[in-house]
Amino acid sequence: MTDQTRIAMVAKPGQSPSLTLTSAPVRSGDDVLVRMRAAALNFADLLKAKGQYQEKSPFPFVPGLEGSGEVIEAPATSGLTPGQRVAVLWPGTMAEVISVPPLACIPIPDGMSHEQAAGFQIVYGTSHLALTDRARLQPQEVLAVLGAAGGVGLTAVEIGHAMGARVIGIARGAERLESVRRAGADHVIDSAECPDLKAALRDLGGVDVVYDPVGDAPGEAAFAALRPGGRFLLVGFAGGRPPALPLNHALVKNIAIHGLYWGAYQRLDPDALRSGMGQLFGLFTQGRLNPVAGHTLPLEKLADGYDLLHQRRAVGKIIVTL
Repeated sequence: MTDQTRIAMVAKPGQSPSLTLTSAPVRSGDDVLVRMRAAALNFADLLKAKGQYQEKSPFPFVPGLEGSGEVIEAPATSGLTPGQRVAVLWPGTMAEVISVPPLACIPIPDGMSHEQAAGFQIVYGTSHLALTDRARLQPQEVLAVLGAAGGVGLTAVEIGHAMGARVIGIARGAERLESVRRAGADHVIDSAECPDLKAALRDLGGVDVVYDPVGDAPGEAAFAALRPGGRFLLVGFAGGRPPALPLNHALVKNIAIHGLYWGAYQRLDPDALRSGMGQLFGLFTQGRLNPVAGHTLPLEKLADGYDLLHQRRAVGKIIVTL
């Protein structure tokens, strides 16, 4: 390993990330030293770069919340060994070498590439926990997924399909909707050509569970299509504002509204995260999940990845190779 390594850096709020050369980290204490091979961009990275994320990072900071690589050094107590392939969940993954606690690393299946593993944990973990633990989605129930061509949306379609639900994917544009179909959607709705989403969902028989990473008017319309006893999953607000949900309707129709911030489970219930990830790796090994990167970019093109996120042009995850 060389004495220097490349890292990305966001220097000021609203500034594009830039590359710099710095001294390679040295493992200290019980940490694990990892040579990163790929990292993923999430919508949270865009918000952090603007200084708008709920968990603030002081500027300047190294972006990235998750990635994948190989163990360089690890304490004997960690259960990890040099050369082992691991997914990493820790701030600052847009760097060639990082030092992280052992709990930030989880071994990945042999058949999973670094590019697949890099963007697996947050989006698949979010959708799996939301649909299994919060919504308790059942076979043959109807699941409507907003933003279905996005990073978390595609995973919700995949997991809902694997759980035996009838999935309706809502996204913008024919090409993006084709990706949603391939992920397992039984029906698709083009949000760009649908003037009344509530009516469209009701025409399909109504909805048992809404998975909403968008918010705004689409979230409100999908909420209105829920059947009595339905569940509404608040996952994010990519549309710019939270949906204004009529709580009187929730009361009368016995609708449950669940907020889901997956990252907080690292403190709230870390065992649930690791258990869920084990189940997801099992589904991957069985061939029931197929993580596909919408865009793969080298670290030098990281700023282009931020632009894709900002313009909402990405289908699936944006993966950065290191």
